[in-house]
Amino acid sequence: MAVIRHNFMHVVKEYVLITLGILIYTIAWSVFLIPHNLVGGGVTGISSIIQYATGGAIKIGYSYFAINAILLIISLFTLGPSFGVKTVYAVVLASVSLNLCPELIPASFIQSISIDNGKLMSVIMGGMMAGLGIGMAMSQGGSTGGTDIIALIVNKYRGVSPGRMILWIDVFIIATSLVVPSYRADGTVLPLMDKILVVVYGFLLVTVCSTVVDYYLAGSKQSVQLFINSKKYAEIADAITHELHRGVTELNGQGWYTKEDAHVLMVLTRKSDLNLLLRYIKAIDSNAFVSVSYVTGVYGKGFEEIKGGKNGSKSKGKSSGNE
Repeated sequence: MAVIRHNFMHVVKEYVLITLGILIYTIAWSVFLIPHNLVGGGVTGISSIIQYATGGAIKIGYSYFAINAILLIISLFTLGPSFGVKTVYAVVLASVSLNLCPELIPASFIQSISIDNGKLMSVIMGGMMAGLGIGMAMSQGGSTGGTDIIALIVNKYRGVSPGRMILWIDVFIIATSLVVPSYRADGTVLPLMDKILVVVYGFLLVTVCSTVVDYYLAGSKQSVQLFINSKKYAEIADAITHELHRGVTELNGQGWYTKEDAHVLMVLTRKSDLNLLLRYIKAIDSNAFVSVSYVTGVYGKGFEEIKGGKNGSKSKGKSSGNE
């Protein structure tokens, strides 16, 4: 029952974070970017270009959903069904939110926090919020779709960071906005010089966004290494293995002062699992001696895969003592 409850709560946590990330992402577009006729990258950027070109006749949410439907089919075959289910949820939620948020958020609020502060501030704030939202969704196995899907596919087979991949794909999308007519909310055509500025702001936007994505994902994937010294080492090892589904390595040693045999457990796990693991240890042996250290990289089963070089070769390593 404990395992079932833990797995259920873990799934709930994933979808809560994906939902929060998508809402942050769509609010960033609705408040800071769309009111200024700004263009970003990915499917959202393409959809915004379509909305501006049609004078708002085709809302951003509709084209966003249609384009992503094709990419989702591709992701099901390359990234697996688990990723597909979460991304379908994220894309549907984003499509609805992109259409509803501009109508639900008061115009006076958008005017005071975005339009009155100018395009530059809106680009910075919108880029940071959008990057945070994408990072939250991607860290839980979901995605806002579009170039996120392409970035994760490339990241799976190559050692290219998702943020960097998103950046270069989006540069091309933003540049194409120069050749497509754009209409403001009042129906007037956006002049060429203003469109050039939009492209410049678009490049700044994806730079800020991709940087925030990389920083967020680097933090969410941080791992910790624990050394546990306890007389109840066997019970602790069983709990970690069966309840938390993490590998444990037993190290045999000897206390120098007491000359008694010692059994030390070494565990590698995600930083997000640390508090739960410590609670398990405390419940079994409140006198256990535990040391925790942060590690910069863990490669092998259950963690990151070792990426190959330029020839694309990959070698799969075993987790450090945690088989």
